[in-house]
Order: sequence, then structure tokens, then C-alpha cells
Amino acid sequence: MNRRISHLIAGWRTGLPRPVLILQAGNALNYFGYGLIVPFEIIYLHQFRGFSTSTAGLVLAATMATAAIVTPPTGALLDRYSGKAIVIAGSLVSALGYAGFAFVDLPWQAFACSIVSGAGLGMATTAYRVLIITLVKREQRAASVALGRVAGNFGLGFGATVAGFIVASAQTLSSFQTLYFLDAVTYAGFALIVLAAVPIPRAATVAAADANEAGFRAVARDRLFLIVIAANIVLVVVGHTFFSNILAPFAETHTSVGPAAIGIVFLVNTSFVVIAQIPAVRLVAKIRRTHAFAAASALFAVSLLGVLPATLIHSELVATSLLAGVAIVFAIGECFHIVVLGPLVADMAPAHLLGRYLSIYGLTFTISLALGPAIGGLLLQTSPDAVWWGGALAAVLAGAVLFRLGGRIPDPLREAQSRLASAPAAE
Repeated sequence: MNRRISHLIAGWRTGLPRPVLILQAGNALNYFGYGLIVPFEIIYLHQFRGFSTSTAGLVLAATMATAAIVTPPTGALLDRYSGKAIVIAGSLVSALGYAGFAFVDLPWQAFACSIVSGAGLGMATTAYRVLIITLVKREQRAASVALGRVAGNFGLGFGATVAGFIVASAQTLSSFQTLYFLDAVTYAGFALIVLAAVPIPRAATVAAADANEAGFRAVARDRLFLIVIAANIVLVVVGHTFFSNILAPFAETHTSVGPAAIGIVFLVNTSFVVIAQIPAVRLVAKIRRTHAFAAASALFAVSLLGVLPATLIHSELVATSLLAGVAIVFAIGECFHIVVLGPLVADMAPAHLLGRYLSIYGLTFTISLALGPAIGGLLLQTSPDAVWWGGALAAVLAGAVLFRLGGRIPDPLREAQSRLASAPAAE
């Protein structure tokens, strides 16, 4: 038994440097604060501030829209200035914006707070990715991405749970104001953690010839990178966003699964990610990146198609069990996908354009958060089943595109095999 426990603990060891572990702990704190408000933002604005649900939805949309607008300029700044400074500045701006939400009375005030908080999110999130990449070795990139995902899922789930207890104890205006204050405190706390415990990474040495190839024009000329990003937008939409945003309303309307059971399905998904994401790094390291993308797309396709049989099951217990299994398959696909995509983008980026490349990578998720609900919502209204079989088809096609890239993309495993093959000749 002790040997099994030791083996399990060994699977969670990342070998990451101490500043990165501290930074990821701060990231968990940050997501805890975000989780406090995410489930209740529309409820707060609608029931306690008197906004219509459509206006409340637009306020939330303005946050992500602002984050998307701010992301590319932040990427350009990160190619010149310290990621640490921009993470701190962005976190403090977000703290200011979310604290302001506690006092809004009119829609324009809410939109102003949304823009401020979104600007901070765009700055801090982009800078955080660059800071992590510059603090680790190349072979540690997948582990750093995986640990960040674990920290985010854990913090988000824990925050939402705590918020639920706070709101359930007293559904008053002060309860919701407390949630926003606590959220602001976590952003400020994250800034202090970064300030005190994270060193300023050494600047990369850039050749003069490379420095001339600067700007987003150089990124736009990298057709291989654009293909990778476009295919992965599809995978994020059908794999991550459809599950997060579309499964719940579809299940509530077209299956026997109730709201409580839907909550359990999402708990299964996030819990599996937290448990399996770090060990998945070692598994993914043993296969080619294109094969990992193909596996992720296949898992997404299987899980998307797995939703459809739930519409034929009349027992809530059986339908919930099926969707819980689907949630696990989704989670496995997510674990494969994320630990390949982030390090690949960093490997494809020239040192002097790392900020710009990672900002475009960040836009992959921001764009998907907008496209996924829009496409899924339209299909739910016109042809609900098409969300799942159409999403599966899109996942397979995106996976096929990435698989066909073959040796054109950087791959540590292929490079290691090439070195081993050439070693005897060198001797």
C-alpha cells in the first residue's frame, strides 16, 4: 500500500522551481476569487441592481471583449518589458474594477467597472503566461501549464462552493458585495505574491537579424503557427466551450437530468482534471505532439457523440451516470490538449516575439469563449442534436489538420529520437 501511495505522489511531482510553485499558488488564490463571483454575477446585477438580464449579460460580455482587445498590445509590451511588472499592474487594475462592482447603481457604472476589470484581466493573464514560460526550462513547460490548469480548476471550484454557502446563508445585497470585495482582495493578494516571491526573469539574448523581424506582421507571416491556432480554436470551441456552456441547458431541456445532477456532472469533470492533469504530462511526453492532438480530438468527438444517448434514457440516475462518463472523457481530452498546445506555441515563438505569440495563444481561448456560446446557442434553438454530431465532426477535422502537420511542428520527442539515432554515427 505504501508503495502505491509513493507511486501516486511521485506522479504529482513536477520538478518546477520554487518561484513557479509560489506563482501557481497565487494563481489558485486568484481563481478562488474569480470563482466567488462567476456563478452569481447576473443574479446580482438583475435581482439586486435592477438590470435586465440582457443588460447584465452585455456587462459580462464587455469584460471578455475588453480582455481580448487588450491582449495583443500587452503581448507587444511583453516583448520589451518585464512580465512581472505587467502581472502586478494588471492584477491591481482588476482588483479596482471588481471592487467597483460592489457599488454600481446604473448600467454605465457597471460597464465602466467591466471595462476596467477586463483590461486588467487581459494584461495579467497574458503576462502570467509569458512569466511562467520564462521561469522554466523547455522540458518543464508542459508541467508548468498542467499545474496552472490544476490551480485554476481547484481555485475556481472552491471559490464557487464557498460563494454558494455565503449566498445561501443570506441572500442580501451585502452578501454579494462581500463576494466582490473578496474577489478584489484575491487579485491584490496575487499582485503582492508576485511582487514578493517571483524574480524578474533574465531577458533573452536576441540577434540583430531577429530583432528586425519584429511586430505582429512577423507573426502573421508564420503560416504554420496560424494553422495551429485556427485548428485549436475549433478544438477549444467544441471540446472546452460546448461542454462548459452548452451541455447544461441541453441536458435540462432534452434529458431527464435535473439541475443538481448537472452540478454533479461538472464536479466530476473539474475533479478529474485536478487529479489527472499532472500525471497526464508524463503520458503525453511519451507520444508525438501531432498524435496527442489527434488523441484529444478523438476524445472530444467521442464525448460529444456520447451526449446524444442521454436523450433516450428516462432514468435520471442512468442519464446522470452516462453524462458523468462523458465528463470524464471530456476531461481526458482537455488534459491532453492543454499540455501540448501551450508548450508548442512557446516552442514555435522566436525569443523576441514570445509575448506576441503567447498573446495570440491567449486570444484562442477568448475568441472561443465568444464563439462557443454563440454557435451552440444558435444550434440549440434550431437543431439541438447538431451541437453534438456537428461538434464531433469539427473536432475530427481539426485533429486531422493538426495530425497532417507531422514533422513541421517542433516536437521534443522527435528531436530526442533523432539525437539517439545520430549518436552512433557521431561516435
